[in-house]
Amino acid sequence: MRVRQSALGDRRCFALCAAPLTARVWLGAWRLRKHAWCPRCGGHDTVRPRTTPCRPATFAIYVDSSQLPAAPPPLPGPPPLAALIASRVEMQAHVALLALAALGALAALARAERGGGIKVGGGGAGAGGREAARGGGVRIGVVDGLRRPRTSPAPQAPRAPSVITAALVVPHKAFGARDYTRAEKEALSKLPRKLKLFSQVRLNITLSMQSLTPSPMSILDSLCKEFLAVNVSAILYLMNHEQYGRSTASAQYFLQLAGYLGIPVIAWNADNSGLEKHASHASLRLQLAPTIEHQTAAMLSILERYKWHQFSVVTSAIAGHDDFIQAVRERVTALQDRFKFTILNAVVVKKPADLNELVTSEARVMLLYATTEEAADILSSAGDLHLTGENFVWIVTQSVLGSRKQPNKFPVGMLGVHFDTSSKSIIAEIATAVKVFAYGVESYISAPEYVRYPLGTRLSCSGEGTGEARWSTGERFYRHLRNVSVDVESGKPSIEFTPDGELRAAELKIMNLRPTLGDQLVWEEIGSWNSYPKERLVIKDIVWPGGLHTPPQGVPEKFHMRITFLEEPPYINLAPPDPVSGRCSLDRGVICRVAPEVDVAGLEAGTAHRNSTLYQCCSGFCIDLLQQLAEHLGFTYELVRVEDGRWGTLHHGKWNGLIAELVNKKTDMVLTSLIINSDRESVVDFSVPFMETGVAIVVAKRTGIISPTAFLEPFDTASWMLVGAVAIQAATFSIFFFEWLSPSGFDCSTGLNSKRVPQNRFSLCRTYWIVWAVLFQASVHVDSPRGFTARFMTNMWAMFAVVFLAIYTANLAAFMITREEFHELSGLDDPRIARPLTLRPPLKFGTVPWSHTDATLAKYFQEPHAYMAQFNRSTVSAGVTSVLTAELDAFIYDGTVLDYLVSQDEDCRLLTVGSWYAMSGYGLAFTRNSKYLSMFNKRLLDLRSNGDLERLRRYWMTGTCKPNKQEHKSSDPLALEQFLSAFLLLMAGILLAALLLLTEHVYFRYMREHLAASKASSCCALVSLSMGQSLTFHGAVVEAAARGFGPGKRGHCRSAVCAAQVWRARHERDAAVARARQLAAALAAHGLQPPPRRLASAAALLASGRAHDATRPRTLHAPADLLPDLDRPLSCGDLRSRERTRVEMETVL
Repeated sequence: MRVRQSALGDRRCFALCAAPLTARVWLGAWRLRKHAWCPRCGGHDTVRPRTTPCRPATFAIYVDSSQLPAAPPPLPGPPPLAALIASRVEMQAHVALLALAALGALAALARAERGGGIKVGGGGAGAGGREAARGGGVRIGVVDGLRRPRTSPAPQAPRAPSVITAALVVPHKAFGARDYTRAEKEALSKLPRKLKLFSQVRLNITLSMQSLTPSPMSILDSLCKEFLAVNVSAILYLMNHEQYGRSTASAQYFLQLAGYLGIPVIAWNADNSGLEKHASHASLRLQLAPTIEHQTAAMLSILERYKWHQFSVVTSAIAGHDDFIQAVRERVTALQDRFKFTILNAVVVKKPADLNELVTSEARVMLLYATTEEAADILSSAGDLHLTGENFVWIVTQSVLGSRKQPNKFPVGMLGVHFDTSSKSIIAEIATAVKVFAYGVESYISAPEYVRYPLGTRLSCSGEGTGEARWSTGERFYRHLRNVSVDVESGKPSIEFTPDGELRAAELKIMNLRPTLGDQLVWEEIGSWNSYPKERLVIKDIVWPGGLHTPPQGVPEKFHMRITFLEEPPYINLAPPDPVSGRCSLDRGVICRVAPEVDVAGLEAGTAHRNSTLYQCCSGFCIDLLQQLAEHLGFTYELVRVEDGRWGTLHHGKWNGLIAELVNKKTDMVLTSLIINSDRESVVDFSVPFMETGVAIVVAKRTGIISPTAFLEPFDTASWMLVGAVAIQAATFSIFFFEWLSPSGFDCSTGLNSKRVPQNRFSLCRTYWIVWAVLFQASVHVDSPRGFTARFMTNMWAMFAVVFLAIYTANLAAFMITREEFHELSGLDDPRIARPLTLRPPLKFGTVPWSHTDATLAKYFQEPHAYMAQFNRSTVSAGVTSVLTAELDAFIYDGTVLDYLVSQDEDCRLLTVGSWYAMSGYGLAFTRNSKYLSMFNKRLLDLRSNGDLERLRRYWMTGTCKPNKQEHKSSDPLALEQFLSAFLLLMAGILLAALLLLTEHVYFRYMREHLAASKASSCCALVSLSMGQSLTFHGAVVEAAARGFGPGKRGHCRSAVCAAQVWRARHERDAAVARARQLAAALAAHGLQPPPRRLASAAALLASGRAHDATRPRTLHAPADLLPDLDRPLSCGDLRSRERTRVEMETVL
């Protein structure tokens, strides 16, 4: 015989020895999902649990004999057992028959999983019987991966049965069959006769009693021979066993088998909490007994009644302990809006040492789920660890109470939830189960589907019947059973079920373990809990742990702590209390002592509290944190300010300030913005940090002025160089050369042989003038070029000027504003801080002495620490004020404190700069090996995880800096220094003009004569017309004639050069006239008559002579009577060769 994995099973894996006890081989095995092949068991008629994971496998069983021609090939699986059976012991006949029946049921169920039917036999009914008689063997299921052909008669149309049968499974009890039968008949007789079912069918109940731990073969035997044989439509399974071991496994196995077969089960299990909740096909089960969810709801109702917010869950390794913990968590989540619970611990006790987790816990209320024996061991170990007594409350489940025996093993004052599981309760529940079944049948036969799907399983282990592997009508019938509403006794709710098949309206008793006469302990009912119409808890007088009549607090006992602090906003702020009542208002925090203890000794508390020099009101971040810790940890406290007002540093080998208080054990805890560092941690214990910080620098903003070079800042240096040195020069020379080379423009043909007279007045300087005028959009008079190419180039330059000026104007507004200036330090590593004496003048900065910042600077920055000793301030507020008043340039302190003070400045004049140095955190400080450290650490982590610390930080770190004030200040009239750049630009222009004037004088005084004598003077007009005219007499005369200079005329020059020449000519003329008069007077004194000579004007010179030819240059023709030796035309070359003698100049004038 070879046996492979069965598809049936329980929460644990079991192996059955079904051979005649001497063969020591097993014939069948069952499992639950996730469990594997079970090995051979080691005893006779025993079931051995296995906890190792099982390997899923298909099912195949062969019973071979020598008459068969050949055995089918083996399937992969455990080693074949046929050889072991043949070589050891021959199986006895009656055991073989029993095994055959079991194997038939197992094979049917295995084929049901694969979708096949139940078939026993190798061929037809007759042939199969004959082969079995001859020993030919029995073949079940699919072999070798091939499906054997089967022949069966065509199924007949179903016919509604006249009798509907239900199986009643109850605990085995000596002489109990009569009581069960009587209860069954009474239940049937009490059914209302108005039900329709009595006119169509007859109800029948088949009784089956099972032992405490029935063997799997007996369970299969009862299903095949007792239930399937009579076509049961439902199973009424009522068991009051509470062993939570093999009995629970047997119940799980039975219920799961029924689910595989598709038979609805109406169950009442006292140990239903140990059953698997989500097993396969378990959805066809209705549970009449209170479930583990009902028990957890009742237990948490007790906690809510006495305001116990936090508790721990303790279980053994009992079946269903995971479901119990999960049910508690789900119930806590459901009640979160109504009552806030906190599960501190969830402990599964497998050995006494597992309870050590509760020793360090704050839990004083325990929910216990275990068997009675396991609970006794757990509570005994808990007593050794001092976890029982008047301060500890243990609330247990029904599994601990059980039949309420051996209560003396438990401590007095325990509470428990209970429902009756005695034999009387089983008999009473028979009537309820029969009613549910009858009402379900009534609902089903009234439905139209009853005609097509009548009740009656028609399943068989012997191959007879319709051949169904699973009753298809079972699920339909189950839905009708689940939707019934059965009326029971008056005053109690109807029997109804949830969609999961659990009882909707449950009732539990609240039990209390209390002493009686003779120091005996008994479980006494003190109240009840029910879930209808809404959850309600009724409790009478309770004897609490320790025999007390008042409930314990449910939390650790309150303890008192002396807490030392040192004020520092926003962590601890000080304000005077109310002078009349001596109390602090809600927004001012709690009362705290700021004077030494000797000053308040002997004073009455009320009087002392009204004295603000002795007591103050403390508020702030740390005070709010302290109140939350005190509320959850349950302690009282006294706040005392440190006497020396120092934070705590090591000075000459001794600690001072707050750390000295802890080292000398004068206080239990220090609460303030105390930074954690390695030196302090070597002598005290710190909690986990509640805030991160570091060393930071604060500076003040100063209102600056507009930069003198602000008008240049829209473009960088490279851009200005590109515009000034490239763009302007390129445009100027392009326009000039295009005009010079253009046929219609300017040329330099001014010589004697030239046939054209230059009529354009355009030069390089005038080209610069037009380029600058176009660039800056200046409305000045300019001489435009004549050439088309030069004009086109001028338009291109105008387009460039438009774009350039638009960009420049748009960006200029951003730079012509008032800027805030401050010392932009990079941190403590900045050279201005690290080496202050290298800067002239050095920055003035300081800190608070005897603080963490001071100690850090003294350790890592000796030079700045020694330098800033003269600028230190006693408090951080004084240091920040000094920065605002410009007494200090910077102040160094803790980053979070400085950030808070910066946000509190209404004018927003403060600013933290640079990166933080020496990152650390604030923590609560305790004495070495303090017993309070672990509980405070745990609570701080909880506050951080639930966001309370972050909410406190946001509340206290929010400042009152008002940017609106800054906007108002920006709209004030500008002062002179804020637009000084415009005046500076004007002053620079004036100085440049003066420089140009000086250059002009230098030119006329020193350079003009040399240029006039050189050959290059004729081309100077290309650069500047005025310069060219100043270098030629012809030009000066032409200029004078064109401007109307002459006798009785006063012309006007357009250029400074022309005006200078005219002024000089007039001066020389006046000098010549005066000299002529002196000579005439001298001649008259000697009796001589001067010759009649006259002076010719420039106009006369130009008008004399021949008619002017436009194609030739204009020349001067002096009258013959004026200059007889100068009658030939004069040219520029003649004038330069004669060096413009005085005689010529006087004659011309």
